[in-house]
Amino acid sequence: MSHTLAEKILAHHLANGQGDGSLRPEWEVWPGDLVEVSVDVVLANDITAPIAIREFNNLGVDRVFDVERVVLVADHFVPNKDVKSAEQCRAMREFAREQGLPHYYDAGRMGIEHVLLPEQGLVVAGDVVVGADSHTCT
Repeated sequence: MSHTLAEKILAHHLANGQGDGSLRPEWEVWPGDLVEVSVDVVLANDITAPIAIREFNNLGVDRVFDVERVVLVADHFVPNKDVKSAEQCRAMREFAREQGLPHYYDAGRMGIEHVLLPEQGLVVAGDVVVGADSHTCT
């Protein structure tokens, strides 16, 4: 039976280290499967990042898993519309500085996050991107 593109991408990213691009029967992904996959990019914006940062801190973790694969983009509240939005952007900016994230896009460097990632070469076809915005999948 053939696989969809999504099934092939997920099979290639199996987190058990076996996914190598070839679809051997034991590495296949089927509808309804619960799988753990490796992530190429984690994306957050000025709405979702403060929530994720709070949960990250609650976990007691010191460092992100890979500074090159975490991307933060201020694209909803820039310029800031009120104090609350400014605080959210500040939380994201401070976290990016603390973690040494090279892919932090603030006012003047940012754009629509879903367009910015491919424009900057941060994602390519076949990548697995995790983000909490409803348009991340596009």
